[in-house]
Amino acid sequence: MGHTAEQKEYKDAREEALHRLRHSCAHVMAQAVQELFPGTKLAIGPTIEDGFYYDFDSPHRFTPEDLSRIEERMRQVAKGNHAFVRSEKSKEEALRFFHERQERYKIEIIEGLGPGEPVSFFQHDSFIDLCRGPHLEKTGELKHFKLLNVSGAYWRGDEKNTMLQRVYGTAWPTKEELETHLKRLEEAKKRDHRKLGVELGLFSVHEEIGGGLIHWHPKGASIRMMIEDLWRKEHLKNGYHLVYTPHIASEEIYKISGHLEAYSELMYGAMDVEGRPFRAKPMNCPGHIMIYKSGLHSYRELPLRYAELGTVYRFEKSGVLHGLLRVRGFTIDDAHIFLTLDGLEEELKNVLSLARRYLGMFGFNDLNIMLSTRPEKYVGSEENWEKATAALKASLDHQGLPYEIDEGGGAFYGPKIDVKVKDSLGRLWQCSTVQLDFNLPQRFKVTYRASDSKDHNVVMIHRALLGSLERFFGVLIEHYGGAFPLWLAPVQVKFVSVGDDTASYVREAADLLRRDSYRVELDLEPATIGAKIRNATLEKVPVIAVIGPKEKESRTVTLRARDGANLGAVPLTDLPILLAKLARSGK
Repeated sequence: MGHTAEQKEYKDAREEALHRLRHSCAHVMAQAVQELFPGTKLAIGPTIEDGFYYDFDSPHRFTPEDLSRIEERMRQVAKGNHAFVRSEKSKEEALRFFHERQERYKIEIIEGLGPGEPVSFFQHDSFIDLCRGPHLEKTGELKHFKLLNVSGAYWRGDEKNTMLQRVYGTAWPTKEELETHLKRLEEAKKRDHRKLGVELGLFSVHEEIGGGLIHWHPKGASIRMMIEDLWRKEHLKNGYHLVYTPHIASEEIYKISGHLEAYSELMYGAMDVEGRPFRAKPMNCPGHIMIYKSGLHSYRELPLRYAELGTVYRFEKSGVLHGLLRVRGFTIDDAHIFLTLDGLEEELKNVLSLARRYLGMFGFNDLNIMLSTRPEKYVGSEENWEKATAALKASLDHQGLPYEIDEGGGAFYGPKIDVKVKDSLGRLWQCSTVQLDFNLPQRFKVTYRASDSKDHNVVMIHRALLGSLERFFGVLIEHYGGAFPLWLAPVQVKFVSVGDDTASYVREAADLLRRDSYRVELDLEPATIGAKIRNATLEKVPVIAVIGPKEKESRTVTLRARDGANLGAVPLTDLPILLAKLARSGK
């Protein structure tokens, strides 16, 4: 079921109000910056999710102290309760206006407008800016805002252009909403996967080898293994065939698929292999198609499901790389399903059911779903698009899943469903995607023999549950703040010894758990028990097992949770049973 008209109307009104508020705040910030730092030139100042920014070209390098000064001046302007007034100029008048002020970025924007197109401006107080609007009525409505930080940004996102200074801020209708957002930002800093990745020894990136290339440390690799093993188990239970495809392929296959034409800027350069150009693969789908095409297939075999944890390589510019979330080499939990149009609805139900169940295993049960429909430019017949879109809707409705419709937001080759998960801080992360494709089956002549003894093009589903293992791992780190539940934690139990003569019993206890496949570590160092427990707590180990002379004598283990809770002493033989119970509880 989609959202009701009332829900959509409320959401749209809320987003419009926030846009007006934040865009007005960006203008007031720009005024303050130009007044406090003469010579500063203006670029652009849009709203973004939860806030706004403005890009400046200034001879002054902004500091955190400067943000406080800018914010204070903004409050003075807001108290002046100046009206936001819209006006229009011709393109020629607008160019003269900004030439007089030597605002070269505004000039470049205006020059890109069509001939004869009127140019709109907004003015408040003494400040006037190129802008379409809309804005608040008056600056006095700006009460609850905060400037957050400064970063670098190339003009128009092109590294060949000038590096500007981007000042970020946030604004909210109420004081309570602002305070809640700022607290959430502070918590997000503590949970930053890049910070925790180093502190917990999960992964690293080495510039000597290359940015955006992830090195999985033993603890991070342990979690990855759990994710992969569970993934394979679930797929085999659901009728998927596991496949593997090469990391490089002839450039010719990407000409056929269209990737070379559409994604060449994201593909690594060609390598010469015996006179033929080869590429590092940016997608897994051509390889899966070739596996399918290696034999003839009847309609009775369909749907045919191929799944691969396939590593791909894409050339992302260094400026957009971001820990695990934006990388150059990553592994997609990919699957491609070959089927008939008539079997689409049932298969989509199965795909969505698997996605929900698998994401739920990691604690993600609050989902945000978007259904994207046919764009203006598309391949395939309009009739097939309508059938495919109806099947997507029916599969969502069948499971009672609320969703929004993005009219015209589908890919040119088919409609799609995107699933975002909501983490413990209420943030949304893109994970699962289900894309229907009429294009590649045509390009590669991917067919099946139908009941009429004729060959017909298959319908193809591109499907990922997690998106990529790297990105999903980053989301998991931030969702749990590094404190993974017992079943997923890289070290589930840490044994700490008290006294020199307990080492043999500690090893015996650890071996008992290892035989049941528990992941354990031992701390036999000659430090105080307090220091050992503190270290294990900082490492976010779920269960700390303390063994001293008393435990050795009684053949017990005293357990402590990472949150400080005393779990008591248990007989050594009961330890695996208790841990299994704790793991099932999700702690």
